[in-house]
Amino acid sequence: MSKHRFWGVVELGWAGFSGEKTYTIPHFAKSDVEIFFGDEFDEEGEELEDAPSSDKLDQYEETFLAFLEHLDTIIIEIKQKTFERYQKIYAHYYEDKSKSGKDPLYINTSEKHFKCVQDINYIRISDDHVLRISIRYEIDTEHGIEIKIQDNKVIDIGGIAET
Repeated sequence: MSKHRFWGVVELGWAGFSGEKTYTIPHFAKSDVEIFFGDEFDEEGEELEDAPSSDKLDQYEETFLAFLEHLDTIIIEIKQKTFERYQKIYAHYYEDKSKSGKDPLYINTSEKHFKCVQDINYIRISDDHVLRISIRYEIDTEHGIEIKIQDNKVIDIGGIAET
């Protein structure tokens, strides 16, 4: 157990190492988002047992603060890219009553779709200024959505643990 000036006490939790402090991320619904540091598992699939160093925690702080600073721009990209993913993977089913057996969702804009990606499970920050946002996706709660951001640009969107 170590203590960091920004993250507070850092301990091994249910998905790797995290700080005691939680954060509110503007534009999203949840007010107590847990932040995890580094990878959860090593190359052999074993849980990591060593806490990140103070220098690593400083780097993760820098990545997180830069993310918050650029969030308004990042959100525009998240809205567009998650909507594009919805159109590619889900819309043919959920917008067609003959396929889904239910009334269409009428999700035809990125703004309407963004309402389905409001529930952040957690955020993971790793090396090279990478931040992953794990989201409970209303459209597909089984797979969720994970948004991979590097240097404040969305570089990948997939199911949880796929990016």
